[in-house]
Amino acid sequence: MPVDPVRHARHILLREIGGPGQQRLARARIAIIGAGGLGAPAALYLAAAGAGALRIIDPDTVSLDNLQRQILYRTQDVGRLKAERAAEALGALDPAVAVEARVMRADADTLPTLLDGMDMVLDGCDDFETRFAVNRAALAARIPLVSGAVGRWDGQAGVFAPHLADDAPCYQCWTPAAPPDAEPCSVTGIVGALTGIIGSVMALEAIKLITGAGEPLTGRLFIHDGLSGRARTVSLRRDPDCPACGARTP
Repeated sequence: MPVDPVRHARHILLREIGGPGQQRLARARIAIIGAGGLGAPAALYLAAAGAGALRIIDPDTVSLDNLQRQILYRTQDVGRLKAERAAEALGALDPAVAVEARVMRADADTLPTLLDGMDMVLDGCDDFETRFAVNRAALAARIPLVSGAVGRWDGQAGVFAPHLADDAPCYQCWTPAAPPDAEPCSVTGIVGALTGIIGSVMALEAIKLITGAGEPLTGRLFIHDGLSGRARTVSLRRDPDCPACGARTP
C-alpha cells in the first residue's frame, strides 16, 4: 500500500517512525481475532495508522448490548456480521488499507489458514480455549502475538514472541490453563471505556513491533486498574514446562 504523506504526516514527523517506519506499516499484514470490545479499537487505530492489510476474524453478529463498548458499530448494524461490517467501516476510514473479513471461528483447525501470510496476530477474544489455540498457532507460524483481556474494571495487554528471544515466554507460560473461576463479561459486566484503553494499547504495541520503535511489551504485561487509575508493568518468565512451548528448540 502506498504511503500518503499527508494522511500519515504525524507519524512521519516522529523520529522513531519516520518515512521508513511508515513504509513498514504499509507492508504489514495483521490478523485480528475478534471484532469486539478489544478488536474494534485496535482495528480502527491500525487502519488509521496505515497498516497495509488487516484480516478481521469473527463469526458473530452485532447485538444491541455490544454497542456499549464495540465502537466500530452503530445501532443500524445490529444483526449484521461483525467481520463484514468492520471491514466496511475500516475501508471507509482509509480505502487504501486492504481489509479482509473472515466470518468464521478461530480454532485449532482454522487458525493455520487464518494466520497464513500474516506478520502478526492480535487476540481480543474472550475465552481461554481460543486464546490457547491462537497462542499455539502463533508459535507454529513464528509470529508475534499481541494479547489483550478485560474484566469489570481491570485490563491487561502483553506481547508474546518466543521466536524473538530464547527466554521469551508464550501466552501459556503465563496462563497454562483456564482459571476455574473464569467468567465472560456477559456475566461479570465490563465498563466500556476500558476496552478502548486496552485495545489501543494492543494497537500501539503492534505499531512498535512493526516500526521498531521503543520497547515493546515482549515478555511483559501491562496491567491497568480502571477504578484506581493506576497502571503497572510486570515481567513474565518462560516456563520450561509450559504445555505449549516447553519443548521448543531455542
